[in-house]
Amino acid sequence: MKYKTDINFRKQSLIKLLNSILKHEDEIIEALDKDFKKPAFESVLTETNYVISDLKETIKNLKSWSKPKKVWPSILNFPSSDYIYSEPYGNVLIISPWNYPFNLAMCPLIAAVAAGNKVTLKPSELTPNTSSIISKIVRETFDNNHVVAILGDVGMAQELLKQRWDYIFFTGSVPVGKIIAKAAAENLTPVTLELGGKSPCIVDETANIAVAAKRIVWGKILNAGQTCVAPDYILVHKKVKKEFVNHLKLEIENALGENPEESTDFARIINLKNWERQIQLIENQNIIYGGQSNRDTFYLSPTLIDEPSLDSLLMKEEIFGPILPIISYQTKQEVEKIVNSFEKPLSFYLFTENKAYADEILSKFSFGGGCINDTAVHLANSRLPFGGVGHSGIGAYHGKFSFDVFSHKKSIVKKGTWLDIPTRYAPYGSKLNKIRKILKWL
Repeated sequence: MKYKTDINFRKQSLIKLLNSILKHEDEIIEALDKDFKKPAFESVLTETNYVISDLKETIKNLKSWSKPKKVWPSILNFPSSDYIYSEPYGNVLIISPWNYPFNLAMCPLIAAVAAGNKVTLKPSELTPNTSSIISKIVRETFDNNHVVAILGDVGMAQELLKQRWDYIFFTGSVPVGKIIAKAAAENLTPVTLELGGKSPCIVDETANIAVAAKRIVWGKILNAGQTCVAPDYILVHKKVKKEFVNHLKLEIENALGENPEESTDFARIINLKNWERQIQLIENQNIIYGGQSNRDTFYLSPTLIDEPSLDSLLMKEEIFGPILPIISYQTKQEVEKIVNSFEKPLSFYLFTENKAYADEILSKFSFGGGCINDTAVHLANSRLPFGGVGHSGIGAYHGKFSFDVFSHKKSIVKKGTWLDIPTRYAPYGSKLNKIRKILKWL
């Protein structure tokens, strides 16, 4: 149980984990390539280096994060000193997804260990090579009574959910998130649910079109669109739509060449089931760019769809692939109507040079997080909490927020005995008017 109370033990465990990851980094990158052709650049940027940076920050700050925080006491408790203690929840379950299989398994694990918990990690079965490396690193770093990685399919996850946990952390789809929440509710287990949704991207008539197109294409083709914060659909002002679409096509070719299938900088769809779903989404749509596919390699090119119906399958659920629907608008009311026809999104992006409109958007719509004049980069700052709202998730993490997620905040009042004010004690007699005056003064 040293992991629960001994901060130095937790820190040394994280240092061991860091050394193991550094030792196996090339194997991790190779595993990601085997699982779905993730480019090495993206593997370093969004997987290994992201985790390494998170580890280093946690190791550096763990002692200060763990210290009881003294807060200003209530005059009603005079004399006292008041504190917030960070206490581990206990036995926690982490279920991680396949799209960023190393990052989204290890970052919650790092936080759970830092907070002093015992951890069971269930990596995704859809990325067997990466999950195998994760299991190897966990075995190499931790005692089985502290942290264990359990490999297996959906059936294994279902069995794990039947157990009683002190906390559950899940990253994945909204439908599975509801299953997790229902299972957790049986034991009143608190949860963090990192989900998704249809994240809008608005391009208004004042936007820098060239920059907008480049940054949107980057955010969409990253991981072949299999990113929970990828722009899901574009709302572009009618005045600039033609210019914007031309720039999108140009930027796709600048990034991946005229035949993206030959590019080593573009990942593949994770498996046949997901590939078939992507193909179904673009059936009977007005494809104005892309649409090429290869069933044998689960390839789908970056694909632009012009003016899809809001009632189409493409617009009814999160795309999670390299398909980008483009819808034109003329008024703010049209934007509001379309965005509000969906559940609250995980991310929201706006490209504009109109500061007043940016402020209006930020105040009008509820969403997890986002960017003005960029996409996805809000994840890069560990001082910003990352998480959804409504159907896009419960709870937020990153940096110290991750430590706090896995810590119960225990409130403690340390009361002095040298003075004991009698007003609060019975018999109350004529004390009512007196206490009212005191409370009013406070």
